[in-house]
Amino acid sequence: MENDIEPEKKSLVPSRAVEIMEEVFHVVLGFFLFGIAVAALIYSVIRVFTTSPFFPTGMIQSINDILFIIIILEILRTVIARYTDGVFQLQNFLIIGIIAAVRHILTVGAYMTLGSGKTREEFDRAVIELSISSGIVVALVLAIFLAKVAESLPSKAQAITK
Repeated sequence: MENDIEPEKKSLVPSRAVEIMEEVFHVVLGFFLFGIAVAALIYSVIRVFTTSPFFPTGMIQSINDILFIIIILEILRTVIARYTDGVFQLQNFLIIGIIAAVRHILTVGAYMTLGSGKTREEFDRAVIELSISSGIVVALVLAIFLAKVAESLPSKAQAITK
């Protein structure tokens, strides 16, 4: 019989070098995302004061821009959490999805409110988009709830066994 224990396979690249490269990428990515958020903020502030008419077009664009910046910052938070904890956190991605879906709902709603002379086809499409986005928000909120319940189950099981 052959030896049941397999010999350790050596990697061509040392694992410590891969970890260091990964850490450097996360730091660079974090600074890059922060730079994008700052640039988006500056662009948004300029656009608020140059959009005509301010009400309602400028206000709707501002809300859309703010939600976009929040999405960028949530992605940055996820990258920082990955860098510090070593794992991607599910809840952060779910929150990003909720913000993106709400942003889409507000954009479609504003488009329908502002525009005049919408055809029946455009109206039907907007209603379908709003329905799907609303369903996505509900599903993501449910996923956050289930994730929190799943996180609390091991601690409850340990409390029961003690």
